[in-house]
Order: sequence, then C-alpha cells, then structure tokens
Amino acid sequence: MERASSFTRKAMARQHKGEVMIAGEQLRLRLHDGKLIKERRYHLRTYPNCFVAQELIDWLVSHKEAPDRATAVCLMQHLMDHDIIHHVCDKRSVLKDAKLLYRFRKDDGTFPFNTEVKIFMRGQQLFEHLIGDKDSILQLRVEHGVTYQRSFPGCQLINWLLQNKEAESRRQALDMCRILQEHGIIQHVAKKYDFFDSGLLYQFCINFRRKRHLSELLRESEEDSEDVVILTQEDNHLESPFVLHKSHPQEGSSAFQSGTYLEQVTSGRQGSLNSSQLHSAGFPPFVQLNSTSVICNPKSVLRRSYTCEELLAPGAPFMKKVLTVIGDDLAWGFVVRGMAPCYMQAVDPGSPAAAAGVKVRQFLCQVNGQCVLYLDYRTVSRMVMTGPRTVVLEVMEPLE
Repeated sequence: MERASSFTRKAMARQHKGEVMIAGEQLRLRLHDGKLIKERRYHLRTYPNCFVAQELIDWLVSHKEAPDRATAVCLMQHLMDHDIIHHVCDKRSVLKDAKLLYRFRKDDGTFPFNTEVKIFMRGQQLFEHLIGDKDSILQLRVEHGVTYQRSFPGCQLINWLLQNKEAESRRQALDMCRILQEHGIIQHVAKKYDFFDSGLLYQFCINFRRKRHLSELLRESEEDSEDVVILTQEDNHLESPFVLHKSHPQEGSSAFQSGTYLEQVTSGRQGSLNSSQLHSAGFPPFVQLNSTSVICNPKSVLRRSYTCEELLAPGAPFMKKVLTVIGDDLAWGFVVRGMAPCYMQAVDPGSPAAAAGVKVRQFLCQVNGQCVLYLDYRTVSRMVMTGPRTVVLEVMEPLE
C-alpha cells in the first residue's frame, strides 16, 4: 500500500510538471504573437528571442493572468524553477520585476530534453494521434456503472500501438504504457490498477489541448505541495542519478560520502521501472547502478565560505584553471555543493574528474563556456547531466 501511494504521488508530481511545461509553452507562443519576445540590445550586446521581466509582468496583469504584480512574479518564478525560462546570462536564479532580460529555454536550445521530458512528449504525440483518429478508441465508456469520457480498454491501446507501428510487440507496447502511467500521463479510470493488456478502462490524465491559465499552476502547487516536494527532492532518491552510489563503503574513507554525484545517465532521472523495460519500450537505456548505496550529508570541505565577489576580487588567492573531463560509462566522478558559488565537495580518486585535475575545494566558474558562478548546485548539476559527455570546466583553485 505504501509503495502504491508513493507511486501515485510521483505520478501526480510528474503530472504537475507536465502541466507546467504545457502552460509555459502556451505562454511562450502567446508572447511571440504579441511581440514581447524579440531581439533586444543591452550594454552594446544583442540578445535574441528574449523579454523584459517588467514588461511581462505588465502583460500578465493586463491580460488577467495574474491579479497583481506579486502573483505574476510568483508565476514566472514557478516557470523558472521548472527550467522553462531563465536569465539570459544565467546570473540570476530569481525573477525580479525589473528591466532585466529573460528567455524561454526553448528559444535558445537550453531546454533539458531528458528522458522524463521525452516520455511526456511521447505521451502528447500519442494523445494527438488518438484524438485525431476518425474511429478513435477514446470514447465514452462505462465501468462498474460509472461513465468515463475519452476512455479506452488497455488491450485496445496495445492493438492501436501495434497497428500504427508505435511498438514492435505487445510486450514493448505494454512496457511503454506502463511507463506512461508511471509518469502521470495515463491512469486507470478509478486509479485502482496498474496498466494491463486487458479490458480494464484507462484515460489520459492530461488534456494536452486545453488552454491553461497560469494561476492554475500556483493553485495546483499549493493543493499538491507534498507531491511537488517529492519531485523537487527526487535528487535524494536512491535511484536518482544525483545520488552517490558506492559498492563497499570503507571505514575512515570520506572521499565519496556526499550529496550530488553526477552519474553519466543518458536519460536524466530513473523511475521505478528497470532499464530493460525502458529499453524494450523504445526509450534510451539506463546505466545499471550498484545495488548497495550510501547517502550521507557531511559538512562542507571548505575551510571558510566565499562570496562570488570575493572570488572575483583583484588579488584574490585563487588560480584559474580550465579542465576537460571526459565521462566514462558510469560517471564523471565529482560531487558539487554550494548555493552560489558552487564548489567541489568530493572527487573519486579513480574517476575521469580526478584524472583531469579536478580537486576538492575548487570553485566552479564555467561549465562548457557558460558562466555558473551565480548558480546553485542543483542548476549546475542539471547543466552537466543534460550536456555532452565531455565537460569543460573553468575552476578557481585556492592557492595553498
């Protein structure tokens, strides 16, 4: 029962994230139509496809998407927290009601297309195909005396996937449907059963065509705050690629007993389905992680904390280095901590990071040419995870 409840909460959290992505995309298209997103100049530099935060707040209030400016800022911060928009130079993690430039990540190619997003997009494509079919399997149906709109028997969806060459076998189609269910895209009409190749009725949880009002996002966030926290804290889940995994923790060794371990997992995040199921369903395979894991949260390795201004001050006791880390099949092998600036909390002695010269207490300045000095460790982690296997780091190393 506890596992089923956890499964439901995760699905609801992912469903909320899907709603945020849809609302963000609908807003982006409206702002393009309204010419709020355009090329702008600031300090002799040109920034394409961006908007001024203050102008956007004006627009949201005037178009009744928010009752006041404070709520409008909260709505945009919600989109920022979900990687829908960002500051053009990534110097600010908080959206301010000011003449500052921001941009939708879809407009500059930085949107994180991890496996979770790809599964969501696959679900959206299936929904559009099914809705558009002349003899759609999405129909008004009855189960146990209750009528459900746009519902379908599980076996009919399996048949449709095979007929439309969306899957090569019934097993692959079944795995695909179970992945869609885990990610909050489809569900049993009464939320009682997993997906089966049977006559049980299921529905899409999300109406991808419905126009969203941005204020809905905050209401959903408040009503389902516990579920959303599960999603945002998924970094601490045992199956998350952000969790440190070590086969045999040794007494007295603290080199890898720490938080954000950057695994080289092509998919982004792992769910409860195993890698063979995902691969058979047509999604990229996951790297198999060790079954024995430890999670610790030790104190910072820094001798004292530093601000970004202290690091950049003339004569600061730091030396800049550019390091190229080529990840292997498992990981890059370093742990990032800090709320800005980020620093290296731990480095695996036998990892690609160690071979490239990455050391503890180094501060991160750039990742693949992008300034990260003002970003927190979660944002930096996502950048590395969604980027190429070869990571170019500019670090500031303390002078001993």
